[in-house]
Amino acid sequence: MTEFREKPAIHEKATLHEKAAALRALHVPGDPVVLPNAWDAASARAVEAAGFSAVATGSAAVAAVLGYEDGHDTPADEMFAAVARISRAVAVPVTADVERGYGLKPAELVERLAAAGAVGCNLEDSDPATGAMIDPAEQADFVAAVRAAADQAGTGLVINARVDTFIHGSGTPGERLAEALDRGGRYLAAGADCVYPIFAGDPEVIGALAKEMGGPINVLFRPGVPAIRDLAALGVARVSFGPGIHRAAQAFTARMLDAIARGDDPFPPA
Repeated sequence: MTEFREKPAIHEKATLHEKAAALRALHVPGDPVVLPNAWDAASARAVEAAGFSAVATGSAAVAAVLGYEDGHDTPADEMFAAVARISRAVAVPVTADVERGYGLKPAELVERLAAAGAVGCNLEDSDPATGAMIDPAEQADFVAAVRAAADQAGTGLVINARVDTFIHGSGTPGERLAEALDRGGRYLAAGADCVYPIFAGDPEVIGALAKEMGGPINVLFRPGVPAIRDLAALGVARVSFGPGIHRAAQAFTARMLDAIARGDDPFPPA
């Protein structure tokens, strides 16, 4: 049985740096770190108790729990408070999905992540409000500024640079792949630790990304994506679930509520 302990509200830089190093080391192409994204302290504890080596938050799931829409709708204070509750609940490293940083300057973003106990973060390269792709040079500069701020703070922050060409990009599949490789390469050169081409699902595309990116890649697991063992064989270094588990839990809750409303037993057979 996993033991849980309360962590202090102020997170020591040495501890953060050690946990960041541990998280970074889990990103192994061919032996991916698997992150079933959590949305609150209880789900984070469940992830840890199931034996996973790290906990990732999902912005869409956290937003839903807090009563907001995904896409920068959640106030930064509330998002970081939620991340802090998750970090206090588990002993493993925590990486936080912070969308495009909620308008915070890189140094403040790094400071807020550290104060919340997070040792990694996702950063998107599309505008949360419009879906428009950010200029890759501008995004690379943003990643580089976050990297520099983290290095100066000594936290060792692990940056997972999301590439949104498979959601919001244009052109043929080949053109989207080429753009994803270009963007991802720029972000790695700027200091990202991993590239997250979200919604890449075709095995050939994933294999090309893993082979040609020049650094670890993260794949979003969802229906239709190859099995985790097959993603490992393709060279993937990180597999995450986004809001998928939270949405499945909500759907299960809805089915239970429907049964209660009918006067039926809502609990599945033991």
